[in-house]
Amino acid sequence: MKRLLSTVLAVSLMVLTLVSCERSEAPEPQAAAAAPSEAAAQPVEITVYAYDSFISDWGPGPVIKAGFEAAYDIQVNLVSMGDSGQVLQRAILEKDRPKADVIIGIDNNLLYQSIEEEVFQPYDSPALSGIDQSLIFDPTLHVLPFDYGFFSIIYNSEVITDPPRSLEDLTDPRFEDRLIIMDPRTSSPGLGLLLWSIARYGDDYPAYWESLKPSLLTITDGWDTGYGLFTNGEAPLVLSYTTSPAYHVEYEETDVYQAAIFEEGHYLQIEGAGIVNGTEHLEQAQLFMDYLLGPEAQSSIPLTNWMYPVVEGIELPESFAYAPLPSTMLTIDSHMITEQMDSWLDTWTSIMSR
Repeated sequence: MKRLLSTVLAVSLMVLTLVSCERSEAPEPQAAAAAPSEAAAQPVEITVYAYDSFISDWGPGPVIKAGFEAAYDIQVNLVSMGDSGQVLQRAILEKDRPKADVIIGIDNNLLYQSIEEEVFQPYDSPALSGIDQSLIFDPTLHVLPFDYGFFSIIYNSEVITDPPRSLEDLTDPRFEDRLIIMDPRTSSPGLGLLLWSIARYGDDYPAYWESLKPSLLTITDGWDTGYGLFTNGEAPLVLSYTTSPAYHVEYEETDVYQAAIFEEGHYLQIEGAGIVNGTEHLEQAQLFMDYLLGPEAQSSIPLTNWMYPVVEGIELPESFAYAPLPSTMLTIDSHMITEQMDSWLDTWTSIMSR
């Protein structure tokens, strides 16, 4: 009996000892519970889709990313999506399960398609008060402007001593096989030239393109390729922007490349950005938009994106003296562009394939 009592007492003491040990080790679950708050303290990352040149090493993307990340505890994942048209198409494909928070590069020519597809949500940014109100091309504020420019024909002044003075001039026999343009189905400048011709000639634009064909050396998929061929000397004329000569003055100290200014006017491009519908980082996306339209980011636009900033009062670099502003701005209503785009592109493709 004594042995039995001794055994029972011994077992009881062991149980009490184990319970005591478990109680002394109880704080461990509290330490594990702290993990979610530690994870929440990690910087939020937003994803920004943009066109290739915006994100390139020489583009404004890296500069704006660095400035924004320094100002806020928010990381930016810049994702290149080709040309602006490709950026929009990716956004449309992903609109039911969006991967991006902000999209950059939707211009006045692509506006209504993006609105019809409900890609963006409206945002009345406080930064809009500092913007030239005439550049707010979307009154619904789904897409906010961040820069603008004008399409132009750039020429090599060492080769071309009598540059074209109008779209019609480009069809002159002296320019046969001397012009490089881009495909409007894949390139914003290419689409800009097509719309430029429609703004100038209306329903007669097919006849213009028929007469322009002999002047074309080649049609490239994108601006980068076409402009590279031009600077390599393949042709003395190329479709680009009025600001392109300023780049060569700024970084190459040469004014050999000039913009041909047409009295009839130049087609205006306003590039915009918007917050994606369904973003899980709405507050952070709004902060990014505010920063993009603020003076710090806008000051970087001229020497990186080679466009004009939309914020009033931004001082332009001296090289922009070689980027003449056209006296006449040509545009087409973006709703009409959405309605007629397929027909215009089909007609253009048919003409070029003959």
